Amino acid sequence: MKFTNLFHARLKKRYKRFLVDVYLDNGTELTAHCPNTGSMRGCLAAGNPVLLSYSDNPGRKYPYTLEMIQVNQYWVGVNTGRTNYLVREALENGIVSDLGLIDQIRQEVKVSENSRLDFLLNIGEEKLYMEAKNCTLVEDGKAMFPDAVTSRGTKHLHELAQLVSSGNKAAVFFCVQRMDCGVFSPAAHIDPLYSQTLSEVHNLGVKILAYQAHVSPEEIKLTHALPIQLA
Repeated sequence: MKFTNLFHARLKKRYKRFLVDVYLDNGTELTAHCPNTGSMRGCLAAGNPVLLSYSDNPGRKYPYTLEMIQVNQYWVGVNTGRTNYLVREALENGIVSDLGLIDQIRQEVKVSENSRLDFLLNIGEEKLYMEAKNCTLVEDGKAMFPDAVTSRGTKHLHELAQLVSSGNKAAVFFCVQRMDCGVFSPAAHIDPLYSQTLSEVHNLGVKILAYQAHVSPEEIKLTHALPIQLA
């Protein structure tokens, strides 16, 4: 995913979950849309450099969107609306080598009356259901998910395990949008239930994938798998 014409600014504060106030380089203060439902723990220090995209859609109340935050000299991709595009791009370009030859990719697949999963992959005669999660938290050199308690995330893990029990394959994919880490681990200190459930469904056959992205103002691109340490 390539970017052009991102706007540099500095973070003032995040509030009301989906809003951030920033200062542009010319000193102008403005409010931008924050497309991230997590806590963004470790990313929100006032003064952190940020990058914004701009939309000329007249129907938008906030034309600027927060795309990246710089933390400890590293850019972090925080726009969760980009996650599935990045994952699909990596699948199509053969970056993800853990799954075999993928014949077809479908997105937003309904698996129950009230739930959808991000991907359904046809791999030969097999079907693999996959949920993708955006990871922006790093502590002590570890990429970690989640950055806040996620009952929805735990629900998705149970759904993946149920699909395995029905004869399908399933995976959860952690899209790590920062470069200052060398391993992925569930954040048991933040959401112990999610961490425990991740280990349980892995033992039942749900595959766990974590891929790291190269993140820069010009491009975000998944490049390689990270080793995984379960709690």
